[in-house]
Amino acid sequence: MGELTAANRRWVLAGRPRGMVDEQTVRLDTGERPEPDTGQALAAVRWLSIDPTIRTWMDDRPGYMPPIGLGEVVRGAGIADVTDSRSDRYAVGDLLYGMTGWQEWVLAGPGEQSMQVLPAGIEPGAALNVLGVNGMTAWFGLLEVGAMQAGDCVVVSAAAGATGSLVGQIARLKGAGRVVGIAGGPEKCAWVTDTLGFDAAVDYRADGLAAALRRQCAQGIDLYFDNVGGAILDVCLGQLAMRGRVVLCGAISLYNATEPQPGPANLVNLIPRRGRMEGFIILDYRDRFLPAQMELAAWMADGRIVHAEHVVHGLERAPEALNMLFSGANTGKVVVEL
Repeated sequence: MGELTAANRRWVLAGRPRGMVDEQTVRLDTGERPEPDTGQALAAVRWLSIDPTIRTWMDDRPGYMPPIGLGEVVRGAGIADVTDSRSDRYAVGDLLYGMTGWQEWVLAGPGEQSMQVLPAGIEPGAALNVLGVNGMTAWFGLLEVGAMQAGDCVVVSAAAGATGSLVGQIARLKGAGRVVGIAGGPEKCAWVTDTLGFDAAVDYRADGLAAALRRQCAQGIDLYFDNVGGAILDVCLGQLAMRGRVVLCGAISLYNATEPQPGPANLVNLIPRRGRMEGFIILDYRDRFLPAQMELAAWMADGRIVHAEHVVHGLERAPEALNMLFSGANTGKVVVEL
């Protein structure tokens, strides 16, 4: 962040997006640095977690959280460093994880301002990625919603992204029979197999996605973890094994669509395959995060979980970082370092 000042640079929502986020959508402005009241702490934001759901919060439509209001700071998680405290809960020097928003300063306190103190020794990248929302989404989506069983053929879209890369690794460690990732381009596919340890990777940008998946999943797909929606979801629905499951985590191929998109043509395949398709929101599992975080932390310590962060430097580049998620410019978790 550089030298601390009394100003607070922040990105605010200037207009509802139509397609990718641009200068009509967000505005970088400067306000006064907030001052902590009794029970609060002031923290300097150091890292921002860039997640696809931020784009959905910018739209004026109902969801599991209300839309970001026009003129409000863009909502998002991050890590902040306590510089001044009037709270018994937060001490100067603590690193906090929580909803910081896209800004340089944040107040932590009771209620909606509550933030988690990071244990010593946890690196920011791991806290935002494996031990944060992405790891929890991968864990509970795969094991609880998808009810993965040993021996399953598991297929994961956006496999080189933050959540998808963890889904495949957890599946492998929990005894999946075969783990196949779907990613964009030969470099990402090579990373998915060579570094993450997936059994195979399919390039959705190459011709013949359906045929490639049939070669890799000869007995059908037992569990498909969907991060993208659209045409890839449709292909996987058409190749479900008997009692196959589809976990609906995200639909990044649709978030920037400016026209209504057609629904999956292969939805009817759920009937003869006795299949199940279910969406979920990770907040439903927040009371159960700790045991999952402990096992993931142990795997990281043993080198059995690999994580990668695509670091973008500077608060001013936060909108660019968000758009990377939809252009495919990133490998791993996108974070902004202030």
